[in-house]
Amino acid sequence: MKLQLSILALVCSLAACVPAKKYNELLEREKNCNEELNKYKASSIENEGKAKDLQVTVDQLRKEVTNLKKDTLELGSNLRFLQSQYDMAVAQNEAYEQKLDQLRIKGAKESATYQADIDSKNQELQRKEDALNTLENELIAKEKLLLEREERLAELEELIKRKDDAMKQLKNRVSSALTGFENKGLTIVEKDGRIYVSLEAKLLFASGSTTVETEGKKALVDLSKVLENEKDLEIIVEGHTDTDKLASSSHPKNNWELSVLRATAVVEIMIANSKMDPAQLMAAGRGEFHPVDADKAKNRRIEVIISPNLNELYQMLDGK
Repeated sequence: MKLQLSILALVCSLAACVPAKKYNELLEREKNCNEELNKYKASSIENEGKAKDLQVTVDQLRKEVTNLKKDTLELGSNLRFLQSQYDMAVAQNEAYEQKLDQLRIKGAKESATYQADIDSKNQELQRKEDALNTLENELIAKEKLLLEREERLAELEELIKRKDDAMKQLKNRVSSALTGFENKGLTIVEKDGRIYVSLEAKLLFASGSTTVETEGKKALVDLSKVLENEKDLEIIVEGHTDTDKLASSSHPKNNWELSVLRATAVVEIMIANSKMDPAQLMAAGRGEFHPVDADKAKNRRIEVIISPNLNELYQMLDGK
Protein backbone atom coordinates (compact mmCIF):
# COMPACT_ATOMS: atom_id res chain seq x y z
CA MET A 1 0.00 0.00 0.00
CA LYS A 2 2.84 2.33 0.86
CA LEU A 3 4.45 1.46 -2.43
CA GLN A 4 1.28 2.46 -4.35
CA LEU A 5 1.06 5.84 -2.60
CA SER A 6 4.68 6.55 -3.38
CA ILE A 7 4.20 5.77 -7.03
CA LEU A 8 1.09 7.94 -7.20
CA ALA A 9 2.90 10.92 -5.66
CA LEU A 10 5.69 10.42 -8.05
CA VAL A 11 3.32 10.41 -10.99
CA CYS A 12 1.63 13.61 -9.87
CA SER A 13 4.93 15.26 -9.42
CA LEU A 14 6.07 14.21 -12.82
CA ALA A 15 2.81 15.26 -14.44
CA ALA A 16 3.37 18.74 -13.34
CA CYS A 17 6.82 18.74 -14.76
CA VAL A 18 6.64 16.75 -18.01
CA PRO A 19 4.68 16.99 -21.16
CA ALA A 20 1.60 14.84 -21.99
CA LYS A 21 3.53 12.25 -23.97
CA LYS A 22 5.65 11.52 -21.07
CA TYR A 23 2.64 11.53 -18.91
CA ASN A 24 0.99 8.89 -20.99
CA GLU A 25 4.11 6.79 -20.92
CA LEU A 26 4.12 7.07 -17.22
CA LEU A 27 0.50 6.06 -17.03
CA GLU A 28 1.24 3.05 -19.19
CA ARG A 29 4.09 2.10 -17.03
CA GLU A 30 1.94 2.58 -13.95
CA LYS A 31 -0.63 0.31 -15.49
CA ASN A 32 1.97 -2.30 -16.16
CA CYS A 33 3.34 -1.92 -12.68
CA ASN A 34 -0.12 -2.32 -11.20
CA GLU A 35 -0.67 -5.45 -13.25
CA GLU A 36 2.63 -6.87 -12.14
CA LEU A 37 1.83 -5.80 -8.60
CA ASN A 38 -1.46 -7.66 -8.76
CA LYS A 39 0.35 -10.70 -10.12
CA TYR A 40 2.80 -10.49 -7.25
CA LYS A 41 -0.07 -10.11 -4.80
CA ALA A 42 -1.84 -13.17 -6.21
CA SER A 43 1.39 -15.09 -6.24
CA SER A 44 2.09 -13.93 -2.70
CA ILE A 45 -1.32 -15.08 -1.53
CA GLU A 46 -0.86 -18.39 -3.34
CA ASN A 47 2.61 -18.77 -1.87
CA GLU A 48 1.26 -17.91 1.60
CA GLY A 49 -1.30 -20.74 1.17
CA LYS A 50 1.36 -23.08 -0.04
CA ALA A 51 3.56 -21.96 2.86
CA LYS A 52 0.78 -22.80 5.30
CA ASP A 53 0.29 -26.19 3.65
CA LEU A 54 4.03 -26.74 3.76
CA GLN A 55 4.05 -25.76 7.43
CA VAL A 56 1.29 -28.25 8.15
CA THR A 57 3.21 -30.89 6.24
CA VAL A 58 6.41 -29.93 8.06
CA ASP A 59 4.63 -30.11 11.42
CA GLN A 60 3.20 -33.49 10.49
CA LEU A 61 6.58 -34.71 9.34
CA ARG A 62 8.21 -33.39 12.51
CA LYS A 63 5.58 -35.23 14.55
CA GLU A 64 6.14 -38.38 12.52
CA VAL A 65 9.88 -37.96 12.91
CA THR A 66 9.41 -37.60 16.67
CA ASN A 67 7.26 -40.73 16.74
CA LEU A 68 9.73 -42.52 14.51
CA LYS A 69 12.57 -41.55 16.85
CA LYS A 70 10.53 -42.82 19.77
CA ASP A 71 9.71 -46.02 17.92
CA THR A 72 13.34 -46.31 16.88
CA LEU A 73 14.44 -45.98 20.50
CA GLU A 74 11.92 -48.63 21.55
CA LEU A 75 12.94 -50.87 18.67
CA GLY A 76 16.57 -50.36 19.54
CA SER A 77 15.85 -51.18 23.16
CA ASN A 78 13.87 -54.22 22.09
CA LEU A 79 16.59 -55.17 19.66
CA ARG A 80 19.25 -54.90 22.34
CA PHE A 81 17.06 -56.94 24.71
CA LEU A 82 16.42 -59.54 22.07
CA GLN A 83 20.10 -59.57 21.19
CA SER A 84 20.96 -60.22 24.83
CA GLN A 85 18.33 -62.93 24.99
CA TYR A 86 19.63 -64.39 21.76
CA ASP A 87 23.20 -64.31 23.07
CA MET A 88 22.04 -66.03 26.25
CA ALA A 89 20.15 -68.63 24.21
CA VAL A 90 23.22 -69.24 22.04
CA ALA A 91 25.36 -69.65 25.15
CA GLN A 92 22.81 -72.01 26.71
CA ASN A 93 22.51 -73.91 23.46
CA GLU A 94 26.27 -74.35 23.31
CA ALA A 95 26.25 -75.51 26.93
CA TYR A 96 23.41 -77.91 26.15
CA GLU A 97 25.25 -79.23 23.12
CA GLN A 98 28.33 -79.85 25.24
CA LYS A 99 26.22 -81.55 27.86
CA LEU A 100 24.42 -83.52 25.17
CA ASP A 101 27.74 -84.67 23.77
CA GLN A 102 28.76 -85.77 27.26
CA LEU A 103 25.42 -87.53 27.68
CA ARG A 104 25.81 -89.18 24.30
CA ILE A 105 29.18 -90.55 25.35
CA LYS A 106 27.83 -91.59 28.72
CA GLY A 107 24.59 -92.80 27.16
CA ALA A 108 26.47 -94.97 24.70
CA LYS A 109 28.14 -96.76 27.60
CA GLU A 110 24.89 -96.99 29.54
CA SER A 111 23.05 -98.09 26.41
CA ALA A 112 25.54 -100.88 25.92
CA THR A 113 25.02 -101.92 29.54
CA TYR A 114 21.26 -101.63 29.19
CA GLN A 115 21.32 -103.56 25.94
CA ALA A 116 23.32 -106.34 27.54
CA ASP A 117 20.86 -106.37 30.44
CA ILE A 118 17.92 -106.36 28.02
CA ASP A 119 19.45 -109.23 26.05
CA SER A 120 19.94 -111.18 29.25
CA LYS A 121 16.39 -110.48 30.36
CA ASN A 122 15.07 -111.40 26.91
CA GLN A 123 16.90 -114.71 27.12
CA GLU A 124 15.48 -115.30 30.57
CA LEU A 125 12.04 -114.27 29.31
CA GLN A 126 12.38 -116.69 26.41
CA ARG A 127 13.32 -119.49 28.80
CA LYS A 128 10.32 -118.67 30.95
CA GLU A 129 8.11 -118.45 27.88
CA ASP A 130 9.35 -121.86 26.73
CA ALA A 131 8.72 -123.23 30.22
CA LEU A 132 5.28 -121.61 30.20
CA ASN A 133 4.48 -123.16 26.82
CA THR A 134 5.61 -126.53 28.13
CA LEU A 135 3.44 -126.11 31.21
CA GLU A 136 0.56 -124.93 29.06
CA ASN A 137 0.86 -128.03 26.87
CA GLU A 138 1.05 -130.17 29.98
CA LEU A 139 -2.01 -128.38 31.36
CA ILE A 140 -3.92 -129.04 28.14
CA ALA A 141 -2.94 -132.69 28.33
CA LYS A 142 -3.89 -132.80 32.02
CA GLU A 143 -7.22 -131.14 31.31
CA LYS A 144 -7.90 -133.65 28.58
CA LEU A 145 -6.91 -136.48 30.90
CA LEU A 146 -9.03 -134.94 33.67
CA LEU A 147 -12.01 -134.80 31.34
CA GLU A 148 -11.50 -138.44 30.44
CA ARG A 149 -11.12 -139.32 34.13
CA GLU A 150 -14.27 -137.39 35.00
CA GLU A 151 -16.17 -139.23 32.29
CA ARG A 152 -14.86 -142.55 33.57
CA LEU A 153 -15.62 -141.51 37.13
CA ALA A 154 -19.17 -140.65 36.15
CA GLU A 155 -19.48 -144.05 34.47
CA LEU A 156 -18.02 -145.75 37.54
CA GLU A 157 -20.31 -143.85 39.88
CA GLU A 158 -23.29 -144.75 37.71
CA LEU A 159 -22.22 -148.39 37.63
CA ILE A 160 -21.64 -148.42 41.40
CA LYS A 161 -25.01 -146.78 41.95
CA ARG A 162 -26.69 -149.42 39.79
CA LYS A 163 -24.91 -152.17 41.70
CA ASP A 164 -25.79 -150.55 45.06
CA ASP A 165 -29.41 -150.25 44.00
CA ALA A 166 -29.37 -153.85 42.81
CA MET A 167 -27.86 -154.99 46.13
CA LYS A 168 -30.52 -153.07 48.09
CA GLN A 169 -33.24 -154.71 46.05
CA LEU A 170 -31.58 -158.08 46.51
CA LYS A 171 -31.36 -157.53 50.28
CA ASN A 172 -35.08 -156.79 50.32
CA ARG A 173 -35.82 -159.99 48.41
CA VAL A 174 -33.54 -162.00 50.71
CA SER A 175 -35.17 -160.44 53.78
CA SER A 176 -38.62 -161.25 52.39
CA ALA A 177 -37.61 -164.83 51.62
CA LEU A 178 -36.12 -165.42 55.10
CA THR A 179 -38.65 -163.48 57.16
CA GLY A 180 -39.68 -166.59 59.07
CA PHE A 181 -36.16 -167.20 60.35
CA GLU A 182 -35.30 -163.74 61.73
CA ASN A 183 -36.11 -164.71 65.33
CA LYS A 184 -34.35 -168.04 65.03
CA GLY A 185 -30.77 -166.82 64.86
CA LEU A 186 -30.75 -165.28 61.35
CA THR A 187 -29.76 -161.68 60.64
CA ILE A 188 -29.34 -159.79 57.37
CA VAL A 189 -27.09 -156.74 57.16
CA GLU A 190 -25.98 -154.60 54.20
CA LYS A 191 -22.50 -153.16 54.72
CA ASP A 192 -19.83 -151.76 52.37
CA GLY A 193 -21.85 -152.73 49.32
CA ARG A 194 -22.22 -156.34 50.47
CA ILE A 195 -25.04 -158.34 52.01
CA TYR A 196 -24.16 -160.37 55.10
CA VAL A 197 -26.59 -163.20 55.87
CA SER A 198 -25.57 -164.55 59.27
CA LEU A 199 -27.07 -167.87 60.52
CA GLU A 200 -26.25 -168.98 64.05
CA ALA A 201 -24.99 -172.55 64.37
CA LYS A 202 -28.03 -173.55 66.48
CA LEU A 203 -30.22 -172.96 63.39
CA LEU A 204 -28.07 -175.18 61.17
CA PHE A 205 -26.02 -177.75 63.12
CA ALA A 206 -26.11 -179.90 66.21
CA SER A 207 -23.15 -179.41 68.55
CA GLY A 208 -19.92 -180.48 66.87
CA SER A 209 -21.81 -181.69 63.76
CA THR A 210 -21.20 -180.81 60.11
CA THR A 211 -24.64 -182.03 58.98
CA VAL A 212 -27.23 -179.33 58.35
CA GLU A 213 -30.49 -179.76 60.32
CA THR A 214 -33.89 -179.71 58.60
CA GLU A 215 -34.89 -176.23 59.75
CA GLY A 216 -31.57 -174.78 58.68
CA LYS A 217 -31.73 -176.56 55.33
CA LYS A 218 -35.07 -174.90 54.62
CA ALA A 219 -33.55 -171.47 55.25
CA LEU A 220 -30.61 -172.26 52.95
CA VAL A 221 -32.93 -173.50 50.17
CA ASP A 222 -35.06 -170.35 50.40
CA LEU A 223 -31.90 -168.24 50.21
CA SER A 224 -30.63 -170.23 47.21
CA LYS A 225 -33.88 -169.72 45.33
CA VAL A 226 -33.52 -165.96 45.71
CA LEU A 227 -29.90 -166.03 44.48
CA GLU A 228 -30.08 -168.62 41.70
CA ASN A 229 -30.94 -166.09 38.95
CA GLU A 230 -28.39 -163.52 40.10
CA LYS A 231 -25.53 -164.29 37.74
CA ASP A 232 -23.55 -161.16 38.54
CA LEU A 233 -22.77 -162.05 42.16
CA GLU A 234 -19.89 -163.55 44.08
CA ILE A 235 -20.90 -165.53 47.16
CA ILE A 236 -18.60 -166.54 49.99
CA VAL A 237 -19.79 -168.95 52.66
CA GLU A 238 -17.71 -168.55 55.81
CA GLY A 239 -17.76 -170.90 58.78
CA HIS A 240 -17.03 -169.54 62.28
CA THR A 241 -16.65 -171.29 65.66
CA ASP A 242 -16.21 -170.33 69.28
CA THR A 243 -12.96 -170.78 71.18
CA ASP A 244 -13.88 -174.10 72.81
CA LYS A 245 -11.40 -176.79 71.76
CA LEU A 246 -12.55 -179.96 70.08
CA ALA A 247 -11.53 -183.25 71.79
CA SER A 248 -11.76 -185.70 68.91
CA SER A 249 -9.30 -187.97 67.15
CA SER A 250 -11.46 -188.06 63.98
CA HIS A 251 -12.63 -185.29 61.70
CA PRO A 252 -13.15 -182.53 62.49
CA LYS A 253 -10.04 -182.44 64.58
CA ASN A 254 -10.14 -178.68 65.41
CA ASN A 255 -12.26 -175.58 65.14
CA TRP A 256 -10.69 -174.48 61.88
CA GLU A 257 -11.49 -177.76 60.18
CA LEU A 258 -14.98 -177.69 61.70
CA SER A 259 -15.60 -174.20 60.27
CA VAL A 260 -14.44 -175.30 56.80
CA LEU A 261 -16.53 -178.49 56.77
CA ARG A 262 -19.65 -176.62 57.89
CA ALA A 263 -19.13 -173.97 55.15
CA THR A 264 -18.71 -176.76 52.58
CA ALA A 265 -21.90 -178.49 53.77
CA VAL A 266 -23.84 -175.24 53.33
CA VAL A 267 -22.46 -174.71 49.80
CA GLU A 268 -23.44 -178.25 48.80
CA ILE A 269 -27.03 -177.73 49.94
CA MET A 270 -27.31 -174.41 48.10
CA ILE A 271 -26.01 -175.87 44.85
CA ALA A 272 -28.09 -179.05 45.12
CA ASN A 273 -31.35 -177.19 45.69
CA SER A 274 -31.07 -174.37 43.12
CA LYS A 275 -29.77 -173.41 39.71
CA MET A 276 -26.84 -171.54 41.19
CA ASP A 277 -23.56 -171.63 39.28
CA PRO A 278 -20.94 -173.34 41.50
CA ALA A 279 -18.34 -170.93 40.09
CA GLN A 280 -20.08 -168.14 41.96
CA LEU A 281 -19.61 -169.78 45.36
CA MET A 282 -16.62 -170.22 47.63
CA ALA A 283 -16.46 -172.06 50.97
CA ALA A 284 -14.07 -170.82 53.64
CA GLY A 285 -13.40 -171.49 57.29
CA ARG A 286 -12.18 -168.88 59.76
CA GLY A 287 -12.28 -170.92 62.95
CA GLU A 288 -12.54 -168.92 66.15
CA PHE A 289 -10.44 -166.00 64.90
CA HIS A 290 -13.23 -163.59 63.89
CA PRO A 291 -15.58 -163.33 66.90
CA VAL A 292 -18.47 -160.85 66.77
CA ASP A 293 -19.74 -161.00 70.36
CA ALA A 294 -18.78 -161.95 73.88
CA ASP A 295 -21.55 -164.55 73.71
CA LYS A 296 -19.96 -167.73 72.34
CA ALA A 297 -23.24 -168.89 70.85
CA LYS A 298 -23.28 -165.89 68.47
CA ASN A 299 -19.70 -166.56 67.37
CA ARG A 300 -20.71 -170.09 66.24
CA ARG A 301 -22.24 -169.12 62.92
CA ILE A 302 -22.30 -169.34 59.14
CA GLU A 303 -21.98 -166.11 57.19
CA VAL A 304 -23.13 -165.97 53.58
CA ILE A 305 -21.41 -162.90 52.12
CA ILE A 306 -23.04 -161.73 48.88
CA SER A 307 -20.95 -159.33 46.79
CA PRO A 308 -21.52 -157.80 43.37
CA ASN A 309 -19.16 -158.97 40.67
CA LEU A 310 -16.71 -156.05 40.32
CA ASN A 311 -14.93 -157.27 37.19
CA GLU A 312 -16.62 -154.59 35.11
CA LEU A 313 -15.47 -151.93 37.56
CA TYR A 314 -11.93 -153.28 37.56
CA GLN A 315 -11.89 -153.25 33.76
CA MET A 316 -12.98 -149.63 33.76
CA LEU A 317 -10.33 -148.75 36.32
CA ASP A 318 -7.69 -150.47 34.20
CA GLY A 319 -8.86 -148.43 31.22
CA LYS A 320 -10.00 -151.45 29.25
